[in-house]
Amino acid sequence: MRAVVQRVSRAKVTVAGEITGEIGLGLMVLLGVADEDTAEDARYLAEKLVGLRIFPDDEGKMNRSLAEAGGAMLVVSQFTLLGDCRKGKRPSFIKAARPEAAVGLYNTLVAEVRGRGITVATGRFQEQMDVELVNDGPVTLLLDSRKEF
Repeated sequence: MRAVVQRVSRAKVTVAGEITGEIGLGLMVLLGVADEDTAEDARYLAEKLVGLRIFPDDEGKMNRSLAEAGGAMLVVSQFTLLGDCRKGKRPSFIKAARPEAAVGLYNTLVAEVRGRGITVATGRFQEQMDVELVNDGPVTLLLDSRKEF
């Protein structure tokens, strides 16, 4: 699984004009599921996301986790994170999981984060979505459950 993680002061996702998920302070997570991913990848990434110490403490240092900061998480499926652009001009998505498998692992990650006491909002799987956010910092990180980067 791959994730683009942004610390935000607010974020929301809309589908056909309807807000499907919205948070204040927290993490905006764009999530890509690879064809080889398993529930273990979802658990690993959920633990990593919840534990990231990227929120400021009383001295302004990035030293608090999402829970310690009292934040929420907005998770949006984005298969294009698995796009391979090394050859040619058109990305190859051959490493992205098929939708039938990806939706289950996406839901597993969301459930794992909720199980750790974090409020989670979501987009809608396999829908055209508009995502708005205010990146706080800016702070943006890339995570990969296979530790490829």
